[in-house]
Amino acid sequence: MGGITLCPEETDVKLRILLAARKLFARQGYDGTSVRQICEEAKVNVALVSYHFGGKENLFSALFDAFFPGQRVQEVLEQKLTPLAGIKLVVREITLTRLREPELISLLQQEIVFQSPRIDIIRKHAFPVWTYVRDLLLEGREQGVFRFRSIDHTFMSMTGAILFHKKSDYFRPLFTEEQQDSESLIADITEFVLRGLGVDPTASAEE
Repeated sequence: MGGITLCPEETDVKLRILLAARKLFARQGYDGTSVRQICEEAKVNVALVSYHFGGKENLFSALFDAFFPGQRVQEVLEQKLTPLAGIKLVVREITLTRLREPELISLLQQEIVFQSPRIDIIRKHAFPVWTYVRDLLLEGREQGVFRFRSIDHTFMSMTGAILFHKKSDYFRPLFTEEQQDSESLIADITEFVLRGLGVDPTASAEE
């Protein structure tokens, strides 16, 4: 949270507002959440959203500035990896982010599904990752590592498996297994994605 220097009390208030907004936006949606509800959840005066963020939409943007793992994304993008190693790393990092930031990811999913007017805010943060994934897929196909016909369909299937793979109440009656630990979940999603790309999941990442 950059900008002007804040005293500890102001920083605490700002963080409480961000945490409250993240929680309520994820549960109720952006349009279903009022500034008053956010301030009640944060236990702050309703005027402080305008004071610290300049309004509800700027608060939405500040959520992604504060909680989206931008630094880790940059570290991943700067690595010189083979297509196979890159895809494996992306699956791991996105899955871990989903587990660490379920409210932020739930909000992101809602905004994508409903093509909200705020979609460009999300694109600013997420598109460097998706561009990297698309480039890895194309490079892997050119090298003969990945086998698929349509880059667009393959890209959408892969991102859907990674980003939208989560247990929901709608499907709960069909579930028969205990919830997986993070490493088992990463392994299963990685295997699913790699098999879809025509790759043996046990193949070395150096290939």
